[in-house]
Amino acid sequence: MGRSFGLAAYRALSRRSANPGFAPSGPRPKGQLVWIQVSEPSKIAAIFDLADRIAAARDRVSLMITLVEKPDPDLVGQAKAKAILLEQTPSEHPEAVAAFLAHWRPDLCIWTWGGIRPNLVQQARAAGCPTALIDADTKGFDGRRDRWLPEVSRILLSEFIAILLRSASARQRLMALGLPEDKLTLTPPLQAGGKALNCEDSDLAEMSSMLGGRPVWLATGVQEEEVMTILSAHRQALRLSHRLLLILHPASTALAERVRQKAVEEGFRLCVWYEGAVPDDNTQILLSDDARDLGLFYRVAPVSFLGSSLASGHGGQNPFEAAALGSAVLYGPNVRRFLPFYTRLANAGAARIVNDAQTLGTAVIRLISPDQAAAMAHAGWDVISEGADVIDRVVALVEKSLDEKEGRPNARP
Repeated sequence: MGRSFGLAAYRALSRRSANPGFAPSGPRPKGQLVWIQVSEPSKIAAIFDLADRIAAARDRVSLMITLVEKPDPDLVGQAKAKAILLEQTPSEHPEAVAAFLAHWRPDLCIWTWGGIRPNLVQQARAAGCPTALIDADTKGFDGRRDRWLPEVSRILLSEFIAILLRSASARQRLMALGLPEDKLTLTPPLQAGGKALNCEDSDLAEMSSMLGGRPVWLATGVQEEEVMTILSAHRQALRLSHRLLLILHPASTALAERVRQKAVEEGFRLCVWYEGAVPDDNTQILLSDDARDLGLFYRVAPVSFLGSSLASGHGGQNPFEAAALGSAVLYGPNVRRFLPFYTRLANAGAARIVNDAQTLGTAVIRLISPDQAAAMAHAGWDVISEGADVIDRVVALVEKSLDEKEGRPNARP
């Protein structure tokens, strides 16, 4: 790395600052470790998707995400469910940085957005951890240090193995900092997409044969206080589509029996999937309690209502799982956990909000028309596909870099 008065001054000041230390959340996993630094908290959902793709593309690799702020319990739970390590980014005190790197020994760092931390980036590279910058944006390089000490950013960025930028204005900003244009690659913004849930081809073929062309809609993640709304909407829709089948999936297995009792009390003809029963022509509701079947149900249901959204206090469900498998999305107003996802789908015409049994039943009746459902499904797929190019590039970069560290030849461009 080139000599810089600005860097020397920065290091001296950071060494004088208070050292909060570094306490890891657990032991380092065996094998290769990819570290993703999240400098823009609003992108965490997209980062989780990227981590999923990296893990799916490469065996025996562990993922660690670091955030500038201490992660809240909800994020910790999401990361744990995905087997992703979640840490707070260490301070810039050299001793805290050294302790972080000595413990985790990352094999590759993917730095997102900007907000580059000189000590952390420099010491990571010195420790043999190559670093790539992705989804870079103008605002990530508009801090006081970037404006008054541009050589710091220039020297740091010059040794990144790749720099991907989300906008032409970001490219102009980094060029103004002294980066050559040929080192800067313009890509779409990093966006959360949808992970296609698994389904065996044989199961899909068998289910399609059972249904025999019947119209189907799915209500999943349904809370107990939403059950009567779902049943009322289905009764309304049955008046105009007598063969319509509802696949009803409660939010938890503990609710299944209570949902079953309510459906029977309301006079519906029920098929209980988890007891091994299969629907026939007289079945009006298929009740399932296993989340592993959702990959199958999203594929056979052209319309899905995502529960935990009419009742407050639950925060909704990830709608990209349904959209990724071609199902039009209906949802209630309480989706704060995934509001950006629903907004993207709704703006594209791939999702529609409902507020009660009347609006839900009316929406189901309209959308079981094949042309209506297909139009929404196509719009949903367009949303899911946004940003796929940048994720493909990053996954290829990760594989190439890790192969090089292992000393294996890599045929990827």
